[in-house]
Amino acid sequence: MKIAIIGATGKAGSRIAEEALSRGHEVTAFVRSAGKVQNDQLNVVEKEVTDLTTADVQDFEVLVNAFGTPDAEQHVVVGRHLIDILKGASNTRLIVVGGAGSLYVDDAHTTRLVDTPDFPDAYKPTATNQGKNLEDLKQSSGIQWTFVSPGAFFDPAGPRTGTYTLAGEQLTVNSEGNSYSSYADYAIAIVDEAEKAAHVNERISVVTEAK
Repeated sequence: MKIAIIGATGKAGSRIAEEALSRGHEVTAFVRSAGKVQNDQLNVVEKEVTDLTTADVQDFEVLVNAFGTPDAEQHVVVGRHLIDILKGASNTRLIVVGGAGSLYVDDAHTTRLVDTPDFPDAYKPTATNQGKNLEDLKQSSGIQWTFVSPGAFFDPAGPRTGTYTLAGEQLTVNSEGNSYSSYADYAIAIVDEAEKAAHVNERISVVTEAK
């Protein structure tokens, strides 16, 4: 399978790249700076994400958006650009590394995690804009997408247990009662979805064990 990853040098993107490579997939990194790519197994395309065209992505079966930035509004800008170019690449599925802030905390799906009183102010801009990206995807047509939310604690140092629990739009917890995902196990879930296409045009969420 040919997989492209935007943000392949980041914390999530690099682990997704490693997981995909370990399964024998052909992986291309779309990066702003080729010099930051440390994995010599990756094909590398140096290009700004907002400069990507339909021609750049149409030969891939899956495009993973693991874009990260301190400029929270860019999640919406980049998300809309990808929606536009993928309308001409009908065979390329988009998988988005999303956040937990847009997950609902109640059965009625009226209150999102980002809207709860204890949600940290520092993370609200990113969570809000990732939520807007999700809404844009839900309102889009002519593309195939999956938005994958991790747990509220997304742990770069967490273990690779090899297992995870899939859920939907609602915040869920692991066996210890925590909304938690390690980057390593989350990467397994992303590549599983790339291979199986089991949740096309859906938002799913992933929780994992901390040990």
